[in-house]
Amino acid sequence: MSVCDSDAVLSVIIPVLNEAAGLPALLTELIEQCGQCQNAVEVIFVDGGSSDASAALIAASGFRLVAGPRGRARQMNVGASLASGGYLLFLHADTLLPKHAFDRVISVLESGLWGRFDVRIRGKAQMFKVISWFMNWRSRLSGIATGDQAIFVREAAFIEVGGFPDQPLMEDIALSSLLREREAPVCLRNKVETSGRRWQERGVWRTILLMWRLRYLYWRGVPAEQLASRYE
Repeated sequence: MSVCDSDAVLSVIIPVLNEAAGLPALLTELIEQCGQCQNAVEVIFVDGGSSDASAALIAASGFRLVAGPRGRARQMNVGASLASGGYLLFLHADTLLPKHAFDRVISVLESGLWGRFDVRIRGKAQMFKVISWFMNWRSRLSGIATGDQAIFVREAAFIEVGGFPDQPLMEDIALSSLLREREAPVCLRNKVETSGRRWQERGVWRTILLMWRLRYLYWRGVPAEQLASRYE
């Protein structure tokens, strides 16, 4: 399995911005995932203008690297526009996949429209177990997925709903809402593992309260552009 396959069944799209510290682990895992997969897979990194060694690390790995306008939604849309696979998997650069994830996604999308994984937050805080459980439970109940859960979707459906809305925040919720109107997500219990670094840096409880408030305001119709300044 090559690290970049132009005849891919699945395209993995990863937005990057100054992620050099965590990239070695991700790149190693992606190479292993490609080796495990029974289908052709391509990996596309979209760099939003990193000032660290992110681009150099990706280039040395052999995976495809392209430049895109800064902003996670914009970067993921650029990656999707370049994808050759009929199935898309959107992965955050600080998130690691469970074993045989690529084949699992392909198997689901052969009959389903879209889905996501359960998530586990990586870190020392005991609250991370509770937060992870709540995120997964809420997603099953609401049919809304977060980017940390590694959303996957048929390319045709992604194009049909217009891709990720061009907004600086809540792009995952917006996309989920559009896809949910067509079909409920497949919620895999296999867990991706995402970094809890930002939670720990900002304070776990402070981050919980901030995210609840932002989600509530977004639900009330406050534009994502206004909410972004509160998140930074």
